[in-house]
Amino acid sequence: MSKPLLDRFLSRAVKQGRLGVVYADGSAATHGTPAPGFPEIVLRFTDDRVPRDILLDPRLGAAEAYIDGRLLIEEGDVMGLVSLLRANNAWDKGGDIRSPNPLKRIINRASFAAEQINNRVGSKKNVAHHYDIGNDLYALMLDDAHWQYSCAYWPRDDMTLAEAQAAKLAHIARKLALSPGQHVLDIGCGWGGMAIHLARHHNVRVTGITLSEEQLALARQRVQAAGVADKVTITLEDYRDTAASGQRFDRIVSVGMFEHVGRAQFDTFFAACAQMLADDGVMLLHTIGRFGGPGTTDAFTRKYIFPGGYIPALSETLASSEKVRLIASDVETLRLHYAKTIRAWYANCLANRDAIIALHDERFFRMWTFYLAGAATVFEHGGMCNYQIQYVRSRRALPITRDYLIGS
Repeated sequence: MSKPLLDRFLSRAVKQGRLGVVYADGSAATHGTPAPGFPEIVLRFTDDRVPRDILLDPRLGAAEAYIDGRLLIEEGDVMGLVSLLRANNAWDKGGDIRSPNPLKRIINRASFAAEQINNRVGSKKNVAHHYDIGNDLYALMLDDAHWQYSCAYWPRDDMTLAEAQAAKLAHIARKLALSPGQHVLDIGCGWGGMAIHLARHHNVRVTGITLSEEQLALARQRVQAAGVADKVTITLEDYRDTAASGQRFDRIVSVGMFEHVGRAQFDTFFAACAQMLADDGVMLLHTIGRFGGPGTTDAFTRKYIFPGGYIPALSETLASSEKVRLIASDVETLRLHYAKTIRAWYANCLANRDAIIALHDERFFRMWTFYLAGAATVFEHGGMCNYQIQYVRSRRALPITRDYLIGS
């Protein structure tokens, strides 16, 4: 029964491009029509449970079948497969691939809600799940200059990944409107790339905080090697504890961390930031966001990639910051920049396939590349973007025009 149901589901999901499916019993079906710019993919299912698993939850079911080697891609690759499905159901045109099973959607929403508590212990555990899997993997995937695991900035198409990440750091630094000697708090500092850039190019002091022990160790090494150890301090600390210490900062920057806070902690996060930001201070929040309203995190991402994480809508982000009278002085929507960034990471992973498998195994490689394919295409065709939100506590903290954002 699952096979005809899946055929009907796929016939609705794929109109342009071609998707061929060979079932475990040897029967086959083809969906869609060849079209310029749309991939042609052929899948083979190795057992009769794959159609049922996909019908129950298209993203998680297909992902786990692919990870386990039960869904084989015989023509094309996983990036092409996910691109085909997403391009046929683009968010801009009202598309949205959902599970045909309404009970499964209800269970997913309930499970998501239960995971959003994200207290201090849970936050550290969730961060470790993703970031403490080993720096060696990220060395093979990220740019080798800045170690930036967040959306790059692409003012030109012909830039390298390292150049685009450098452009992102400079773009954010301009929005912080820095002066020499200021003290900057970097919440979720990663491997120290932002802290090093600000200290080196703007002569400021930076305190970076992270919950990842792997990141902490390497960030400290990179700070030392960059010759800015006198200006940069990296600590293993939760932002709530930093706020409780009573410290205040001239500038606050947070890049790619807000996605891990969890919806239930949005008010807590902004209250802490408002408490830590100087009266004439400036804050820059760089986060993945949703084009539409609030939603939930899909089961695959919660299980395999970012447990406890949530991609915020702009509306709920601003609603929380408004409660503590943080003024959103500038909002920029980066629509396609992250898609270009993640495709560069995906290419690096393919180029380093053998090394990644040696570090982990083939199952991990399939899981990781499925994650990257889904992430890239959701920024190309789905409802995700990046927001850079600049905040001030005083309306007079910055020039009254945006001319200061132009320049080096």
